[in-house]
Amino acid sequence: MSSRGNSFFAFILGAITGGILGVLFAPDKGTNTRDKLTYRLDKYKKRLEEIVEDLVEGADMVENEAKSEGEKIVKDAKVKAEKLLDDVNGLIDQIKTK
Repeated sequence: MSSRGNSFFAFILGAITGGILGVLFAPDKGTNTRDKLTYRLDKYKKRLEEIVEDLVEGADMVENEAKSEGEKIVKDAKVKAEKLLDDVNGLIDQIKTK
């Protein structure tokens, strides 16, 4: 994971931890505190699911682009190899006829 990814993960973890601690130490009834905590955790969970989904979609796009680029390189190499083979065959024919 990159430094940027680690920093982002640390930020998210810190925000969640701060939110939980803030709710837990707030002077309110236990049921209200638990309701607030549940609400915030649900909100963070949904946001985290969105982030994970975006990352998976991004990885799929990169994989598709890499596959496409790889196929293009293989096709180009094949065309060049066939041309080289034709050139070699032509040279062999010239040598045989002389």
